[in-house]
Amino acid sequence: MSQDAIQKPRSSSKFHFVAGLTTGILSATLLQPADLLKTRLQQSRSTTLLPTLRSILAGPDALRRLWRGTLPSVIRTGFGSALYFSSLNALRSGAASSNVLANTVIVESATGVSATSSSLPVLSKTANLTTGAIARASAGLVLMPVTVIKVRYESSFYSYKSITGAATAIFKQDGFRGFFAGFGATAVRDAPYAGLYVVFYEESKSWMSSLSRHAPLLSTEDMGQGKAALREMTAARSVPINFISGIQAAALATAITNPFDAVKTRLQLLPGKYGNMITAGKRMVREEGWRSLMDGLGLRMGRKAISSALAWTVYEELVRKAEVGLNVAI
Repeated sequence: MSQDAIQKPRSSSKFHFVAGLTTGILSATLLQPADLLKTRLQQSRSTTLLPTLRSILAGPDALRRLWRGTLPSVIRTGFGSALYFSSLNALRSGAASSNVLANTVIVESATGVSATSSSLPVLSKTANLTTGAIARASAGLVLMPVTVIKVRYESSFYSYKSITGAATAIFKQDGFRGFFAGFGATAVRDAPYAGLYVVFYEESKSWMSSLSRHAPLLSTEDMGQGKAALREMTAARSVPINFISGIQAAALATAITNPFDAVKTRLQLLPGKYGNMITAGKRMVREEGWRSLMDGLGLRMGRKAISSALAWTVYEELVRKAEVGLNVAI
């Protein structure tokens, strides 16, 4: 670390929880129709996108039907993001400060401007992969019951009248274990997805930030004005860098992990038929072919790309503003 570098003060875990909750609620509400359509497509190989969409829009209250299952989605994604971002921040900060799986931390130059678009601790690829996977799997376990209710409620296999009715029916049919149906496939999907996402996201940000640093910056004679001008320019560049990086990272990670998502959906809809993750995967391939493992890929990729890019961009900007405030206070 150079003599003119200083370590940023870090925002609290409570702040990261609230920031994650905010971004999760926003993305879940906006993108619920895509999630609904993905569930309908994955429930059977006999369904395709346009007929499914037409059947939803043809009924009464078409817009309301497109947002069916929004409440469990908001609960799952909102609190899931809150738990994920707060635990990920704790893991990454711990790794950075203790040099476990890492050897660098976020620093600022003497002008007070970050060298990259990131507002987060900078870790090695191994640390990014590990912390992302652990944080996502942990959040997924806590919120698994909400995930099962959400998938059942979105599916056309069931005609639940309310969220409470769905939860009651699941408990009566499958007991407490019913709320954790498909957790193995979910963990196998979410842990690698989150780990790969963080790796791809951080690498893309680093590469794009290095390109951006070659662009001309404003210069002023007054150092105080210079700091403000540089910070404003950096914030203006960080948003598109983070958003584009989020889209790229989500698209790559989604394509790699989609088979586990397809298996997970079948297990949560029909646990009695498919049994466990391995049995479900073999049966899907045997009865419907290998393409069944990629059902819903287009919708999932589009949804994850937008939701992840939106959530991470908003989250990083909230963190950036909070830590700029901490710098000013110091």
